[in-house]
Amino acid sequence: MIIPAEYISLLISIVYTAGVVVFVLLFVLLCNWLERKISAHMQDRLGPMETGGWHGWAQPIADAIKLLLKEDIIPAAADSKLFRIAPYIVFMGSLAGFAVLPFASNLIGTDLNIGVYYVIAVTSIVVIGLLMAGWSSNNKWSLYGAMRSASQMISYEIPVALALLVPVIAAGSMSMNEIVQNQAGGFWNWYVFKTMPFSLIAFIIYFWASLAESNRAPFDLPEAESELVAGYFTEYSGIRFAFFFLAEYSDMFVVSAIAATVFLGGWHAPFPFLSFIPGIVWFVSKAAFLVLVQMWLRWTLPRLRVDQLMHICWKIFLPFSFVNLLLVSLWVVLKG
Repeated sequence: MIIPAEYISLLISIVYTAGVVVFVLLFVLLCNWLERKISAHMQDRLGPMETGGWHGWAQPIADAIKLLLKEDIIPAAADSKLFRIAPYIVFMGSLAGFAVLPFASNLIGTDLNIGVYYVIAVTSIVVIGLLMAGWSSNNKWSLYGAMRSASQMISYEIPVALALLVPVIAAGSMSMNEIVQNQAGGFWNWYVFKTMPFSLIAFIIYFWASLAESNRAPFDLPEAESELVAGYFTEYSGIRFAFFFLAEYSDMFVVSAIAATVFLGGWHAPFPFLSFIPGIVWFVSKAAFLVLVQMWLRWTLPRLRVDQLMHICWKIFLPFSFVNLLLVSLWVVLKG
């Protein structure tokens, strides 16, 4: 019996998706524990120490079980349909970004020739989910948090996209796989160094703007607990509450993985003699390092005011991104 090719393709897609979901769940558990430990040590504390034995390694598992067992409460005046679906839309917007991430030369969900464009577009779905969550809660504080989140994420998508265009122009392709292949041969061929100083400026702008995209400090205004209780997810509990945090930590990895892909050589080793180490190890290590930097910044920098956040986007990142994009375009034309 010959199995049709489309069935085999479907099976591979299902297996890859299941693998990504398992990876995300394990990554979120690890990040939850690691962030507590990092914040604790930065504040001269111990963090989780009891649950699970060694340094409280099972604390995130206990928290996950607690969230699963908590009652799923829906406010009486809420729009129940939108309220129920919003967390899943937020999470799916983050999860869809994994489809084009090249974990290794032979491990990529879909090698789209518009991979960079796809990942920018599909992760924007998160904004719709956050607006749905805030509006459907029928809570003015949740709505305020959702509006701040939407304005922040939509604003910072512009410098993010402009920064990503720099390596795209240098590579002459939007394919994530092809961009990585063009960075083979050592760290000096990575785009963060290859087209200096344009690529370095683009990397800095991208990384800082991506913090705002994933609602991480110092750009975590949508979740400003001091004035908005908890922001757009104030009315959520149980598993739906957990999905928002799954999406946040998933976003952290996605934005870091994109940076590792287009700026830091993807799965390539920094030195050719280290190429015997599997590419997936290098890729995940680079992304994980950037995630650690995000955690470090969260517990180091104070939260910005709304006016400061918008000032940085529209009056600093955006002009620098435009000028940098024009200069790298001119550089590529003159070089060609």
